[in-house]
Amino acid sequence: MTAPAAALPIDLGLDIEKMEKVAFILKTTAHPTRIGIVQLLAAHDSLSVTEICERLGGAEQSLTSHHLASMKLKGLLSSSRQGKNIYYSLKMREVITVIQCLAGCTAL
Repeated sequence: MTAPAAALPIDLGLDIEKMEKVAFILKTTAHPTRIGIVQLLAAHDSLSVTEICERLGGAEQSLTSHHLASMKLKGLLSSSRQGKNIYYSLKMREVITVIQCLAGCTAL
């Protein structure tokens, strides 16, 4: 008796570099607040922490700041200071494409 043949991996048309980039984006944005931040920054050139909190329905500022700092540290966002406010914008625009692909997924 022979062992059943192993299932062949599904070819998603992604090369190793693309797979690593997609995995990085998914890991970095794997929280509802972070996805909300990405969606807001995709629609606006830049927003302050206060504006982001308000548009996320009154999200806690310290938690939002933590998410922003983490995404900035990982290279997804950039920031600039204007007076007392820090404004964030998307630095890695590919994140929008990944989130849009997931949003359009009919399996979810």
